[in-house]
Amino acid sequence: MSTTAPAGGPARPDSPAPQRKSVLGTRALMAAGFLLPALVLLGALVVYPIGYSVHRSFFDRSGEAFAGFDNYVEIFTDESIFTAVKNNAIWVVVAPAVATVLGLIFAVLTERVRWGTAFKLIIFMPMAISMLASGIIFRLVYEQDPDRGVANAVWVGVHDTFAESSVFPRARPLPVHPLTAGGGGSFVTKEPVSAGTPVLLPLVGVAPAVMPEDARPAKAPTSASDGKIEGTAWLDFTRGGGGKPNVVDGTELGLKGLKVEAVKDGEVVASARAGADGTFALPAAAEGAQLRLPAENFREPYNGVDWLGPSLVTPAIIGSYVWMWAGFAMVLIAAGLASVPRELLEAARMDGANEWQVFRRITVPLLAPVLGVVLVTLMINVLKIFDLVYIIAPGSSQDDANVLALQLYRSSFGTDSHLGLGSAIAVLLLLLVLPVMFVNIRRMRRESRR
Repeated sequence: MSTTAPAGGPARPDSPAPQRKSVLGTRALMAAGFLLPALVLLGALVVYPIGYSVHRSFFDRSGEAFAGFDNYVEIFTDESIFTAVKNNAIWVVVAPAVATVLGLIFAVLTERVRWGTAFKLIIFMPMAISMLASGIIFRLVYEQDPDRGVANAVWVGVHDTFAESSVFPRARPLPVHPLTAGGGGSFVTKEPVSAGTPVLLPLVGVAPAVMPEDARPAKAPTSASDGKIEGTAWLDFTRGGGGKPNVVDGTELGLKGLKVEAVKDGEVVASARAGADGTFALPAAAEGAQLRLPAENFREPYNGVDWLGPSLVTPAIIGSYVWMWAGFAMVLIAAGLASVPRELLEAARMDGANEWQVFRRITVPLLAPVLGVVLVTLMINVLKIFDLVYIIAPGSSQDDANVLALQLYRSSFGTDSHLGLGSAIAVLLLLLVLPVMFVNIRRMRRESRR
């Protein structure tokens, strides 16, 4: 190695600084070459759209006149859009919390059951279904008709177990019949009844499908000799035409199960139900009373809950979201649970803690980082929820289920499109997501330092 001896000092080797700079410069150019395609895509697909959306949000519908903050003000003053803001707040608070709690419960329970792996597979399976398919599934689940909607089929079944259903909905008398409206949906006889005089209670408006399967041809009433009041309640309608009103014809069926009450001075003194042939008998106490067919005979059958109505549509859609994402939460929490030191749990049990105390004092605090990851991830996810709301909510209640992502689509691409307003909603969504992402990044950095 050559050396140089400066005047008045010892010799020293040549400095390698220029060579090092050359190597570093080459590496920097090589790294930039590899990163350039990714940076171009990032700028074209992320940075530029964000910048353009911010710029466009300050202009009017046409994009020519500067509108200032008018589009942002409209978000909070327009009733439909403000409903979307409120619904998004409900989504952010409720959906991630419920999904995380259910995931925690499932993760803990599956550790204690014999077929835990199979149970986890079943719970996680909805994650394999797209949002579109899940929306179609739950649109059918929430159908109002109990014959099609599973939710109402179950609800109606439980209701009818504890509450007796109506016998003949929409049945009514004709004007020529000896019955008149009694108020509240009931019907009463126009004249008081007396022993020895058969009572006729004809009705119409009963669909053949509603008639009891074991109903038999109506039997004309006879005069009772023991002071009882006897009569016949029947469907005063002959299929194919014919027959006479207020007359029991041979092919007309009895209204089996129809409730008949004898009312005196506003009080029910006796009651009976019609048999398969429509005949009924009341005791002598019914003498001089008016017969009443109470409203319970005619009320509409219970048709379940309007799950997709204005008041329940948002909770119903949140339920479908939880059905999908509880499995995701369960898998992440179960992975965290597997790393919890078992000796801590056993030590707590040996010190006398019950299972609830172990879960609340040991398991949950140790799982706090994992629970935070799940909660933050789901919060970011629900801020962008669109598919389920768009598919499940019917047109009549879509305004009530509206969320910001759906309103962004409607404002930007709907029949009355307003790109300035749509851009403002997009910027608002970005601003809402940023704090959650900031918290998540801080948490990840804190974890990496440990």
